[in-house]
Amino acid sequence: MSATANPADSARIERAVRNRALIRMVSMTAVGFGVFLSGFVINEPAPYELYMAALIAVWALFGLRFSRSTVVLLATLVLFNLGGWLSVAQMADLKTAPMYMAVSLFLALTSVFFAAIVEGNHRILQAIFNGYLIAAVCTTMLGLLGYFNAFPGAEVFTRYGRAMGAFKDPNVFGPFLILPIAWLVHGILVGNLRTLPLRLVPTLILTLGVFLSFSRAAWGMAVLVIAGLALALFIRSPSRLFRIRIILLAGLAVAVLLVAIVIALQIPSVSELFFARAQLVQEYDNAQFGRFARHWYGLLMSVDHPLGIGPLEFGPIYGEDTHNIWLKAALDYGWTGFVSYLTLTMLTLGLGLRILFRDRPWQPFLLCAYLTYLSHVAIGNVIDTDHWRHFYILVGIIWGCVALEARHARTPAVSKAIM
Repeated sequence: MSATANPADSARIERAVRNRALIRMVSMTAVGFGVFLSGFVINEPAPYELYMAALIAVWALFGLRFSRSTVVLLATLVLFNLGGWLSVAQMADLKTAPMYMAVSLFLALTSVFFAAIVEGNHRILQAIFNGYLIAAVCTTMLGLLGYFNAFPGAEVFTRYGRAMGAFKDPNVFGPFLILPIAWLVHGILVGNLRTLPLRLVPTLILTLGVFLSFSRAAWGMAVLVIAGLALALFIRSPSRLFRIRIILLAGLAVAVLLVAIVIALQIPSVSELFFARAQLVQEYDNAQFGRFARHWYGLLMSVDHPLGIGPLEFGPIYGEDTHNIWLKAALDYGWTGFVSYLTLTMLTLGLGLRILFRDRPWQPFLLCAYLTYLSHVAIGNVIDTDHWRHFYILVGIIWGCVALEARHARTPAVSKAIM
């Protein structure tokens, strides 16, 4: 005699499944929208901070869990910010330092939040990347419209003749576009060739945005990330046919980009600014109180002030900010902050590299985020990145993948079933 299912129980199970699917969809949409807002930062605090504060609070009410990996990330970032508050205590006039440090601490928490939710469900990475890509295209379109004076008042999306989108600095706008470019290029290299046109259009838009930002750092980052991506995929794949495909597509991409750049250089204003910005060392870099001289003066100052001089205090003294994240960490966050930031960087690079080529569902996301983070570490020598929203998203993605790998190692049978 076979047992028959109770209709009431079946209905309850079906409702529970629908509810879980609805909750998953809503949560992914909410996270994607939060990441989308990171592309629109003109003032601080930005809409991104207000929205993410509410999102983190709601998520915490419904079970935001921290694993050992995310706790390590949290502890490192808290120490970094503790150094900043100790530095604030050295200031006679606080000015805007408390608000600056409040934003710093909150951005650190967003990084931990992203790591925790990625560990909770690796499928949320797709929502993060989708929200980021849409934000990048939208803010780039604003930058392009502003650069070409498409409507009255459009110049608000430019600065010094450079596209900057919905950011307050072209040197932040350009690097913001690197991750979605990496993701699109990854799709071009490994995806279905039928979808190639769908990826080429946004790739060209974002590449033009990077070019017209006239950010030398962003130019170098784009080259580093795309070349690193092609090399990593070439090394990882044992298929000779796939390697030939990568070579051909990479060559095609380079040819298309060169043609686009040549066409853009036919515009006199673009050509003039391009050749001015293309010089490796600008006049303001090696002047008596230029960028490199300020690095030396700042280094001497950091030796004399182990607790720091206070956030944003270096600029008023020498006329410009430090433009070096290591120096900024030492001066604005003290030696405690510097050591914490160095530890965070080494751990992120080391732990990410250790799992970079493992065959996992999250590996493509990790590869793009890791190479983009690596490029951000490189440009940290000439620019300050401690208040870049997307920088903390990158850190969160990498640490989330590290936590996923740790969980996979602890419960391989369950993880394989989920994958």
